[in-house]
Amino acid sequence: MKTEKDQNIKHIYIFSSSVGETGERVVKTTLAQFDDSNTELHRKSHLRTLEEIRKAVKDVEAQPGLIVYTLVDPVHANFLYVEAKRYGLKALDLITPIIGEIQEFLNLPAKRKPGLIYKVNEEYIRGLEAINFTVKHDDAQRVQDLYMADIVLVGVSRTSKTPLSIYLATKGYMVSNIPLVEGIDPPEILFAIDQSRIVGLTIDVPQLINRRKSRLRNYGQATRSSYTAYEEVKSELDYAKLLYREHAKWLVVDMTNKAIEEAAAEIMKKFQ
Repeated sequence: MKTEKDQNIKHIYIFSSSVGETGERVVKTTLAQFDDSNTELHRKSHLRTLEEIRKAVKDVEAQPGLIVYTLVDPVHANFLYVEAKRYGLKALDLITPIIGEIQEFLNLPAKRKPGLIYKVNEEYIRGLEAINFTVKHDDAQRVQDLYMADIVLVGVSRTSKTPLSIYLATKGYMVSNIPLVEGIDPPEILFAIDQSRIVGLTIDVPQLINRRKSRLRNYGQATRSSYTAYEEVKSELDYAKLLYREHAKWLVVDMTNKAIEEAAAEIMKKFQ
């Protein structure tokens, strides 16, 4: 049996061409300005055709209330308004007036496509996941997950594997990177995954020596060692280049005098 409070419930219907979350959030924010409003919210989502809108309005007639709608198609928005009026229902358009004003202000046409904000959110979440994956798989960490990576970077020390990995991750790619060390075989899983996902990085000898010396100076260490000796560095790079030649499917990117953004663009061109 319904109580007096149940009988006095005010029903608010959120009509949307997407999931209806935006409309519901606006309504809830507004309702917070009222004490004990005794309202009940109902979502009617993914209304993409006139028939779906007609049926949704007909459903409201059985339990009348206020219709709040965020239909981005102006034809659908106008149709809903007329249908609601036909049944004696009040309908409030949350989005069409705003789109119109901003369209005029920007002097740009609106896309009028439902769900775009959620597409943006999905891309944002994908970016966060990519960065999280890339950080956890830097410098041969968790090599057992190599098959999950969109891109695998390989190269000798100081060929920009880590900064390039992070930059690519900000673009939504899950990246692993594997250091190549002469005399030590790379992990076997590297040769078992899809070879077209592997990118080999190289650089000229003098520039690599300068990078390594700079790194040692930053750590307060002596810059003269096998790590920076010309013959040793050349031997390492020759070893890497031989490996690249043996695996024709690997993309090879020369990092000599190349900015991270430029190298990333070269890589993304292949993977896009």
